Amino acid sequence: MLKKLAMVVMAVAVFAVTPLAATGKAEAAGKTEILVSAAASLKDSLDKIAVQYEKAHPNVDLVFNYAASGTLQKQIEQGAPADIFFSAGDKQMKALVDGGLITQNKELLKNQLVVVVPASSKAKLNTISLLTGASFKKVAVGQPESVPAGQYAQQSLTYKKIWDKLQGKLVFGKDVRAVLSYVETGNADAGFVYKTDALTSKKVKIALTVGSFAHKPINYPIGIVKGTKHEAEAKAFYSYLQTNAATSVFKSYGFSLY
Repeated sequence: MLKKLAMVVMAVAVFAVTPLAATGKAEAAGKTEILVSAAASLKDSLDKIAVQYEKAHPNVDLVFNYAASGTLQKQIEQGAPADIFFSAGDKQMKALVDGGLITQNKELLKNQLVVVVPASSKAKLNTISLLTGASFKKVAVGQPESVPAGQYAQQSLTYKKIWDKLQGKLVFGKDVRAVLSYVETGNADAGFVYKTDALTSKKVKIALTVGSFAHKPINYPIGIVKGTKHEAEAKAFYSYLQTNAATSVFKSYGFSLY
């Protein structure tokens, strides 16, 4: 049965003392539990892929730790249990590779940065420079320190020379799904998310696709964590995510292949 460990954000101290709960349950049932630390923007596609993978591999339980890529990076650096890391940014994967914490790794997907507004919004937006206008009182972005989408948003706004001008309007989210939620609930008039996130919601609409020239490439690398205790099973799922069966799901959610 598919187990979803969504948005797990645990203190590093807890990781250092207590291994992830519930592993014993799966092991006792004769199943191997694979923990995938993945960017929040991958949730819908990975949940769907997991259903088909577990059906074909009944001895494997996939557990997902969805959060901001920077948060996941720090967790792994501090010894948090993980078998696979799936990042929404090259920076976070490179840090773990350079630290000797990732073995095999590969660029797999690409995405686009968009600005979303509530579905009922009448605001017009043909350039992100208009976010400085009176129609937009609150603009949501991911925390640039830990959320790749927030980093790309900051780069884009800096490129347009309006990052500093928007400081009084900015609302920061812990991950890209939090940003989406702010716009869905009307707590922000606009927000920077990935195209794939925008397509999951009927409560928002895409007002603008941000030019790729304004920010670094949005790549999604995947890697096997060096400390995995289930190397064979982790490698098997890592390889499966690169097959047509999996990539067709990613593409159906708006991702493109690297």
